[in-house]
Amino acid sequence: MVITWWSCSSLAHQRSQADCWMQLFDHWSSVDDIGSLAVVHDMLAHDPGNSLLRFRQSLLLLRLNCQKAAMRSLRLARNHSKLKHERLVYEGWILLRPRRLYARPKSSEYVIQLLEEALRCPSDALRKGQALNNLGSVYVDCDKLDLAADCYTNALNIKHTRAHQGLARVYHQKNQRKAAYDEMTKLIEKAQNNASAYEKRSEYCDREMAQSDLSLATELDPLRTYPYRYRAAVLMDDHKENEAIEELSKAISFKPDLQLLHLRAAFYDSMGEGASAIKDCEAALCIDPGHADTLDLYHKARETNATDQK
Repeated sequence: MVITWWSCSSLAHQRSQADCWMQLFDHWSSVDDIGSLAVVHDMLAHDPGNSLLRFRQSLLLLRLNCQKAAMRSLRLARNHSKLKHERLVYEGWILLRPRRLYARPKSSEYVIQLLEEALRCPSDALRKGQALNNLGSVYVDCDKLDLAADCYTNALNIKHTRAHQGLARVYHQKNQRKAAYDEMTKLIEKAQNNASAYEKRSEYCDREMAQSDLSLATELDPLRTYPYRYRAAVLMDDHKENEAIEELSKAISFKPDLQLLHLRAAFYDSMGEGASAIKDCEAALCIDPGHADTLDLYHKARETNATDQK
């Protein structure tokens, strides 16, 4: 009998936690983040102190770009953990999140040490796959590409599907774009919600193929902003300024974030529409008053606008 993620709650009195863990593993392997999150939420209602569930919740929230909520779940995982090797994994993840740490050799070595020690401890496939994926990410940022490839390959051997993306990144770093593209294709074939995979694959192909992938990403998930930014940049490159502004405006209508507002302001400035550029800069500076590039553009646009009015 197939167990759907929504049935886990309604039949909780009939099914054991083992059933839910099996269902979670199925959703995780098919990169169904929403389905996985729903199962985790239901399981936490019955076991709120389960550190592994909190960790799993944090990873899913990170995939969905909910950074603050993810870090809260990660700290709860560490605080509830009763086992040393679990705490090592969670501590490694907490250190892993600010990627600027990789620039400091001692910090990256410490994260690697934590994750390698965690891998030597007894663990299940879910945790081991994630630890391998994390370790591969650190190795890539430390330019240890062969070690990273080994980690991602080992993660894939225990069905950690997301490791295809890490392995693609390794190939790209080695200037093997075709291999990177093919690796992302494998992820697309396995993933249930694959808009992000199409978006990532677009980085490993030519412009025409990239636009095709990004159109599919938008069709699958219209609220992803990167495809709009990419299409707008291509349109500007082709001297189709109004169409580029229109493309950015679509994204800004549902997510007026700093990057989008700054980019549209820059486009307006290049088109000589100073008032519109100033307006977008002012909106962007409400989000981040100290954003250097926007401040520079704002002062430039104001000076130009003042000169034109004289």
